[in-house]
Amino acid sequence: MYKRKIENQLLRWKENPKRKPMVIKGCRQCGKTSSVLDFANKHFEFVVYLDFHEHDEYRAFFAGALDVDTITLNMSLGIPGVKFVPGKTCIILDEIQECPRARASLKFFKIDGRFDVICTGSLLGVNGYRNEDMNASIPVGFEYIVDMYPMDFEEWLWANGVQQQHIDYLANCLADEVPVNLAIHQRMRELLLLYVVVGGMPEAVSAFFETNNMNDVLAVQRGIIDNYKADMLKYALTEDKSRIRECFESIPAQLAKDNKKFQYSVIKKGARSAQYRSSLQWIEDAGIIRRCYNTRITELPLAGNANPDCFKVYMADIGLLVSMLEQGTAWSIMQGDMLGYKGAIFENLVADVLGKMGRSLYYFQKGESMELDFLIRYKGECCPLECKATSGNAKSLKTVLKHPEHYHVNHALKVGDYNVGREGPLLTLPLYMTFLLTEV
Repeated sequence: MYKRKIENQLLRWKENPKRKPMVIKGCRQCGKTSSVLDFANKHFEFVVYLDFHEHDEYRAFFAGALDVDTITLNMSLGIPGVKFVPGKTCIILDEIQECPRARASLKFFKIDGRFDVICTGSLLGVNGYRNEDMNASIPVGFEYIVDMYPMDFEEWLWANGVQQQHIDYLANCLADEVPVNLAIHQRMRELLLLYVVVGGMPEAVSAFFETNNMNDVLAVQRGIIDNYKADMLKYALTEDKSRIRECFESIPAQLAKDNKKFQYSVIKKGARSAQYRSSLQWIEDAGIIRRCYNTRITELPLAGNANPDCFKVYMADIGLLVSMLEQGTAWSIMQGDMLGYKGAIFENLVADVLGKMGRSLYYFQKGESMELDFLIRYKGECCPLECKATSGNAKSLKTVLKHPEHYHVNHALKVGDYNVGREGPLLTLPLYMTFLLTEV
């Protein structure tokens, strides 16, 4: 088991005497099940595990009355050896979106209070997942919902043996604005490039550590992509199936453009927003992609200034993006030979890191010549965050910083293949420090 941040949330949940059933939602294969099982087996005397994806027959346990006594009786009849001891039994409902009535039962488990319940769900928000009315089955006010993502960069560092003292050292370098020791700097650069090609899907990470063979990692990643495509065909509404897949497969081409704004015409010649809007929403709701919205002005609040009709789209996990490109891309990234497309990959890397921190994504573009890769709330201000795969000028950023009276920006960040340094209002950072930009 890899150390995951969800464990801290699970511990806080268990320490709350008024805890509600927990629902952990996230994209398929991001590690929800293994994390929950590991936690439950460590902290409960008895664990009852139901996987609705593998065992459709378990839905029958919830077909009748939803009181806790009836449900636990049905489980004990259908699953040999289970034990229900008040205060000592944890019930895990895996892939709960497969059984809407199981989710509805969470209200009764909360009111009853004898047993703890942890649920996982992969496609909880997508349109047309099942014919049942999902909205009618959501126990509003009786569940605690937590988002889980694939492994983030900090979790990747933990998996590679990086100790907390080293992360604290990097945080101090950021706070004090002093360069990182060259040996540590080089090691972090290497780990960052590996993260770009491996990503954070736990199965891909395991393949990397077990075999040290990138072909094995790529096979896992492409298997995950194939599973996503299978979900699109299996669970989406019939009229959306082909469009969802077309939207998804257009992402590498969308990022290849100089202007990375998502354009429906890139999906298919003549495509219109009205035809594909719900398809793109399906992929986002499944946790596969993230949108980055253009803001009308460079001011807080970013959400309030965002244009909902103008956005870029990034893969939620950088390793999966790389796996969608042609064979040999990982090697080119490690060698620094990506030429023009490198910018797209490292922009998606920053989107990966920020998104897995729970940040919403924003950028600023005005006309053809003014674009800031990202805008974040940092230390109470609107802060541009420019991403450069290698050293390079940031003309738009310089323009913004020269005119604070117009853009209301006093400080900016540039991340790239640098060490820490400052030039007036511009702080340059190594790309691997992006995960430390937590202060809002």
